[in-house]
Amino acid sequence: MNVLKKIASILALFIGVMSVFAGSKVLLGIDTKDYSILIWLVSYNVIFGVLSIITAYFIWNDISKGKSLTLFILAMHFMVFIYLNFISSNVASESIKAMIFRTSIWVVIAVLSIIIPKYLIKQQN
Repeated sequence: MNVLKKIASILALFIGVMSVFAGSKVLLGIDTKDYSILIWLVSYNVIFGVLSIITAYFIWNDISKGKSLTLFILAMHFMVFIYLNFISSNVASESIKAMIFRTSIWVVIAVLSIIIPKYLIKQQN
């Protein structure tokens, strides 16, 4: 069970660092794109990248706050995906694909760090 949480933590760290790095480059004007950039979305990604790094630390150290943060990040990414895909009319397909990727990774993190361990504990009792 501990191995699953370590894998989840590494995934959270990876996606967090990736989001902070890529988003910061866009916000600082180092990286430009050929499509419309939503500054609020890039800012969101950087903020949630930092939050992902913190969550990775909590998951790695088996701090219970990691569960709440994992579910919060997953829910927020899902809501932003819904907004981008179904409500917003000015969004690049790359942004939607990136949010699908982030949401999918957080589903995996939630399964590895919350759902499977909870199931295994129930099986032991």
